[in-house]
Amino acid sequence: MDYRELSPDREFLARLETGADWREEIESLAVEEDVDAAWFNAMGAVQDAVVWFYDQQEGEYESVEFEEPLEVAACMGNVSYLDGERFAHTHAVLSRPSGQALAGHLDAATVFAGEVYMRTFEEPLEREHDEETDLDLWL
Repeated sequence: MDYRELSPDREFLARLETGADWREEIESLAVEEDVDAAWFNAMGAVQDAVVWFYDQQEGEYESVEFEEPLEVAACMGNVSYLDGERFAHTHAVLSRPSGQALAGHLDAATVFAGEVYMRTFEEPLEREHDEETDLDLWL
């Protein structure tokens, strides 16, 4: 296991703009507030979503699109640098009116309503390619 101690810095609460992209809104907050590393939680609803699942055997993300309104029952992730730009690594549990849950890496979604809590860290985090998993990971 790799780990390091991080010092908390600032905290933000944000309301995401209706019609905007969920992940891009989080990245915009990070850019606007000069956040190099953070952890966030969010909730709300989206009008559609693109969710990725990482196929560990193939070493590729599989994309699934949902063209329907969904609740964001839970959303969490972190902000770090990827290829020199701020990146919001976002996972979400989405639900249909039936209560059926859909989950995975949230690549994109159109915001209906969203609220985000973000806690920043003093130390920057940068993602680097990990040969063993073939993923861009931080530490």
